[in-house]
Amino acid sequence: VPDLQGPRYISPVPRGGFVVSEECGDVKVFTSSHKLLCSLSSKYGHQFGNPAGVCVDRDGNILVADEQLHTVHLFPEHGHPICLVSTGLRRPAGMACSSFGHLFVADAGENCVKVFKYCVRPR
Repeated sequence: VPDLQGPRYISPVPRGGFVVSEECGDVKVFTSSHKLLCSLSSKYGHQFGNPAGVCVDRDGNILVADEQLHTVHLFPEHGHPICLVSTGLRRPAGMACSSFGHLFVADAGENCVKVFKYCVRPR
């Protein structure tokens, strides 16, 4: 996959394809045939500081850690982004989602892994 601007973290998506964060401040979603599906900043009008870790939960929601803003946002397939974590992170880096609704965030600023429980209810 060419033409990425400083690719950093990558995660597969449930229906094939993958999501990748870029140093330039964007997160891009690709299909299983490696074609650009969308840019999260364009699709949602979201301004990233420095996107880092990305993961996709069992429902297909994309979660993005932002090192500069010290947050984790959830991007649903439809609807608006949701800020899941807005305090308690110094430098969020890698992330992983469990099938039980747990979010694991490697906090490089505190040299630890933080575990969060979340539930997204449909509208």
